[in-house]
Amino acid sequence: MVDGFLGTLTTEQRTLLHLSDNRLPTNQWEAPASLTQAGISAAVHVQRKHVPRTLKRLENNGHVSVTNRHVPGAKQRRKVYSLTAEGKELTLELRKQILNLEITKKGKLVKLCEIIKNSDKILDLLSHIDEKMNYHNSAVISPVSNPEGEASLDAQAGEQLVKRMFARAWEDGKITKDEQQLISEVVQFLGMHPERVMRLSEQARKEQNVPPPEEIYLDMLRQALVDDSIIEEELVLLDTFRIAFGIDVQTHNRLLKEAKEEPVYPQNIQTYHDTLITAMDDGIITEDENAMLVTLRKSLDVSDGEHASLLAKIRDSLK
Repeated sequence: MVDGFLGTLTTEQRTLLHLSDNRLPTNQWEAPASLTQAGISAAVHVQRKHVPRTLKRLENNGHVSVTNRHVPGAKQRRKVYSLTAEGKELTLELRKQILNLEITKKGKLVKLCEIIKNSDKILDLLSHIDEKMNYHNSAVISPVSNPEGEASLDAQAGEQLVKRMFARAWEDGKITKDEQQLISEVVQFLGMHPERVMRLSEQARKEQNVPPPEEIYLDMLRQALVDDSIIEEELVLLDTFRIAFGIDVQTHNRLLKEAKEEPVYPQNIQTYHDTLITAMDDGIITEDENAMLVTLRKSLDVSDGEHASLLAKIRDSLK
């Protein structure tokens, strides 16, 4: 459900208006996130799961075309949408009808065409108008792609999902890699603004009475550094959560340095690490100890690479 004047427009109409203000670049490679299903969902105030059906109807009617383009921040090409010639003609007529409507602004009747600026996107302007055609300085509803403002009921459902995911993840006071991946994918799926995510994460954290963001982020860094390196996928996830937690670059660097000194190992790695320390207590590993370690690695599912990394760290600490 969408409040205000926007609620009087169909999802198809809002989609057409959004695409008319967000044109597909002429190059054959990149496209903005606003033209993806997530970007469209955020702009037209509709739950992400409903967007494919709307776009399919518009495509079948010849009003929208679909192509695959690279989108900044995405690992793979995404489907992006644009208006066809017929769609542009239809949307132009719709815009004319809407901009000819009268609204009440500061007690005076004015036409929308008199107040819209060249830089304005029509959906943003319409979000300031309530169901009685009164103009408000602040938006009546705000898309989840904006940092602030009250989201529509549909968008609030997505916000509650993200908040519940944060709350569930923080029940034990930390967020694992799998939980990071899952929440990050959902946030990206919904097209949610990082500052909005930060607000939801803070609400969930306080309600769960879990450690402050810096402690959680430090734990995430420690987990990422178990294998002594942070791969590209982990960097993307960490960056998402760094922004969500409101952690600046200086704080990140300080926490990263601390995490490198003391990474957190999963239980199987920690058990092997402790056994390896005992074996290295005299500075060497005997044949019997090595045979025992080989057997232990198999039972704990510890790779030879993980063994070598742990061994190097222990040897460095003994120097």
